[in-house]
Amino acid sequence: MATQRQYVAENARELDRLRSMVERLGDEDLRRAVNDSWTVAGVLGHIAFWDGRALALAEKLAGGEPLGPSDDEPEDVDWINDASRPLIHAIAPRTAADVALRIAEETDRRVADLPPELAAQAWPLAEGSPLNLSRAGHRAEHLDEIEAALRR
Repeated sequence: MATQRQYVAENARELDRLRSMVERLGDEDLRRAVNDSWTVAGVLGHIAFWDGRALALAEKLAGGEPLGPSDDEPEDVDWINDASRPLIHAIAPRTAADVALRIAEETDRRVADLPPELAAQAWPLAEGSPLNLSRAGHRAEHLDEIEAALRR
């Protein structure tokens, strides 16, 4: 089982990686295709969307509201990603990159600041929680995809 210290450190590592990437990418890089469906900026917007979900749930917990069944995400989130893609790609590429970084920073700050008794209600500390405090894995997966696309 992960500890709070572990996920906070892992989140910080991937946040630094995201920050470095956003700072070095030019406009042409941000418009580059990662795959048939997503651009680099689009993938960054996708990261922002899911970090934003975690931030909203963490704010709910911090505000004294319990997480419940209405906060669960479906097992298959492809339809959410497909539905959000046109909206994400409508955002100017530089704006999408900047928003991804800002939301990641806010999310990491909020999950790191959750009191231990609240953090214990969220994953990875509480199995089955709709809130995943460990943002690093999702970010790393997509930052790896972006780096691979930029090498092509």
